[in-house]
Amino acid sequence: MKVDVVIPVYRPGKTFAELLKRLSAQTQPVGRYIIMNTEKEYWDRWVAESSPDLPENMTVTHVTREEFDHGATRHAGILKSQADVCVCMTHDALPADRFLLAELVQALEQDPGEGASRIAVAYARQLARPDCGAIERFTRNFNYPEQSRVKTEADVPELGIKTYFCSNVCAAYRRDVYLELGGFIRRTIFNEDMIFTAKALRHGYAAAYAAKARVIHSHNYSAAEQLRRNFDLAVSQADHPEVFSGLRSEGEGIRLVRMTAEHLVREKKAYLIPKLVWQSGFKYMGYLLGKRYRSLPGPLVRRLSMNKNYWET
Repeated sequence: MKVDVVIPVYRPGKTFAELLKRLSAQTQPVGRYIIMNTEKEYWDRWVAESSPDLPENMTVTHVTREEFDHGATRHAGILKSQADVCVCMTHDALPADRFLLAELVQALEQDPGEGASRIAVAYARQLARPDCGAIERFTRNFNYPEQSRVKTEADVPELGIKTYFCSNVCAAYRRDVYLELGGFIRRTIFNEDMIFTAKALRHGYAAAYAAKARVIHSHNYSAAEQLRRNFDLAVSQADHPEVFSGLRSEGEGIRLVRMTAEHLVREKKAYLIPKLVWQSGFKYMGYLLGKRYRSLPGPLVRRLSMNKNYWET
């Protein structure tokens, strides 16, 4: 299967250069690097100052911050591809080894089991960066465990909202299925990956979590940043009741907090529990506000959001 990689980029730097280097060393060759760059001036400055070794099979399309959309920009990149598989990545995610793309392709090609025709999307395991704090490191392991899994619509009673969980930090899509289902929603503040995955499962396809496909990716968000991120997450859920209605997120969040606290006690880091409670409170506050964003004043909505440009269009 031929593979292209679609990467939205904003203010490229050393991490993006390292990403290109590691992708070029993959056992599964990259057909084309399709770069969707936000703000041409940042790209030009990086190239002029860093003189990066760019692949010859790379195309770069520039968009403005006002034009960028999580769904529409990635969709435009996939339309530029003719490959069998399009891998969406973020510019701050690094392959952990040379087998990332091969593992994703293998995950797409596996038998989905009864109740599904083919696997439409496979997403990678995310490993914490070396500088990642203990709380975020455990969260990464909670959301991205060591065991792979194939998910179908039949798993909703067991998994709930996590049935549709997928992350475009690193996810591979069968391009023919992607186009058949209409691709990513063109205007969304967040969760374009989960919204597509839900559509795929409801059309009889499956999704694969490929734990052997590993990328290094994590953030050390402050409590305020966690609030804004969860606000945007909840806005996307409020805007798409056809996907998220009846699938509560709160129970999974409570389970994560409880298990994180237990982990901190076991690791003799109980002194971090107040920080956990503080951050979790901000996350939950952001989630509640996001679910009710339509009743909030416009200026407050923009202030609470991490993706402020979304509200300008």
